[in-house]
Amino acid sequence: MSSYKEKAIGVFDSGMGGLTCVKELQKLLPGEDIIYFGDTARVPYGTRSRERILEYARQDVSFIESHSVKLVIAACGTVSSAVGSDPSFGGDVPFLGVVSPAGRAAANATRNGLIGVIGTAATIRSGAYEHIIHEISPEVSVISDCCPLFVPMVEEGMTDPSDIVVRSVVERYLSKIKSAGVDTLILGCTHYPHLEKAISDFMGDNVTLISSGAAAAAEAKELLREKGLLRTDGHTGRLDCYTSDSADLFRENVKVFMGGDFCGTVERVSVEQLCSS
Repeated sequence: MSSYKEKAIGVFDSGMGGLTCVKELQKLLPGEDIIYFGDTARVPYGTRSRERILEYARQDVSFIESHSVKLVIAACGTVSSAVGSDPSFGGDVPFLGVVSPAGRAAANATRNGLIGVIGTAATIRSGAYEHIIHEISPEVSVISDCCPLFVPMVEEGMTDPSDIVVRSVVERYLSKIKSAGVDTLILGCTHYPHLEKAISDFMGDNVTLISSGAAAAAEAKELLREKGLLRTDGHTGRLDCYTSDSADLFRENVKVFMGGDFCGTVERVSVEQLCSS
């Protein structure tokens, strides 16, 4: 069992957003190695059909599992919504998405029974967050909306809450949810924490923001603890990244998404390799 404990945690996303989950994992589990794959050549997933999303997700999981991991996390709201709560999606390796952890966190956090959800078009269309929240608290009302410009804004570094464009887009997308009186808002895409300050400024201090990536990281720690798979040998965890597009561009962007210096490795894997895996 000790050798199995030493295996890495595998994390994947359609692009860079899943690194917000990685950042939380490193805070909670500094001794764990992490393998991250960002499918930047095929981003975004949120505008694709469910069938295409699942096709890409299976390829991503297969690639991650080729690195002999002990847990696979889909740090992507779109993939998690398409897969649902099926823990067997990772095959023999435990699999965790971001929807169920964030839905549970929101259901526990709400005080007035009104929860907002924002995400990609595919995530909102799936109704996955409503499903998990109503499983826990059937009486809760969920108000959802997609925010298609948020991902490209984050990818372009447009996150400054004082930027008039950022403020205008946030207001446009969140006005309906704010007027509904929600007291809890799920950031249903792992890109969205980079807009957290702008979103919080608009929604107000009385609204609790739930980061789907942070919720998944917390649940991952508990899952590994329950299975006796937490690494406890004093090892300092490392981060190895893979991307389906430019490794140099990924390396530059990861510094922005993770904050500060990046000491991990970045390698490119071709889309052809993914399709054959």
